[in-house]
Amino acid sequence: MLTNDNKKDDFIFGLRPVIEAIEAGKTIDKIFVQNALQGPIYAELKAALAKNKIRPNYVPVEKLNRFTRKNHQGVVAFISDVPFYKVEDIVPQLFEEGKTPFLLILDRLTDVRNFGAICRTAECVGIDAIIIPEKGAAPINSDAIKTSAGAIYNIKICKENNLAHAVDFLQQSGITVFAASEKAQKLIYDVNFSEPCAIVMGNEETGISKEVLHHSDEKIKLPIEGKTQSLNVSVACGAILYEAVRQKILK
Repeated sequence: MLTNDNKKDDFIFGLRPVIEAIEAGKTIDKIFVQNALQGPIYAELKAALAKNKIRPNYVPVEKLNRFTRKNHQGVVAFISDVPFYKVEDIVPQLFEEGKTPFLLILDRLTDVRNFGAICRTAECVGIDAIIIPEKGAAPINSDAIKTSAGAIYNIKICKENNLAHAVDFLQQSGITVFAASEKAQKLIYDVNFSEPCAIVMGNEETGISKEVLHHSDEKIKLPIEGKTQSLNVSVACGAILYEAVRQKILK
C-alpha cells in the first residue's frame, strides 16, 4: 500500500505491509509506531525490527494521523532508495584499500535541501562516507536526491544510533575529528586536514550537540569579517571541505 498523501516522501503504512517491506529487504529510512501498540501482528513487526536492527520512533497516534488519514494500524514507515551502511564496516575497508579516510558527520541536520546540497558538495570533493544519526536527521527523500543532483546515489550514507560513539570509534581508528563551531578558537587554515579526518557539521539552529562537541578532537571555524555572524550550514560545509581538499592536493 504505497501512498502519496505526502508528496515529498514514499511511505507505507499498516502492520502487514511494513513487515513485508522489511522482510523484502527494503531500506527503511524512518519508522513511526504508535505508543502502547499491542497484538500478535505487532509482535511480528517488533521481531522483524529487532532482527534487522531497525529502531522505531514511538509516537502518539496524532502524529501518524498527520502522515495519512487512512487506516495505518499504528505504524508508518518511510522507504528510502538509498542503502545505509555502518561506519565500523566502512572505515576498515577504506584502510584496506590504502585510502586516507575523509568523512563527514552531519549532527541532526534537519533541512532536506541543506542535506542534499551538502551531499552534492561532499561527493564532488571525494568524501568517503557521510555519517548521520538514526533519529533527528533530515529524511532522505526525493527532495534531498533532487537537490543533490543525484550525488546521494554515489556516496555512502552511514546511519548511527549514537554519534558520540561513532566519533569514539573513528578516533580509535586513527581518524581525527574536527567539529565546526562558531565558538572555536582555531580557523580552518590552522589545522591539518591532510591526514585521516572527519568533519562535523551541526544542526541549522542549535549547532553540534554538546556530547559530540565534547568528544571531538579539535574545534574549528571559518573567518567571519562582515556584520552577519553566521553562514548557511551547506555554504559553511562547502568552504571547509574545499580547504581540506586544498590541503590534500598540496600535501
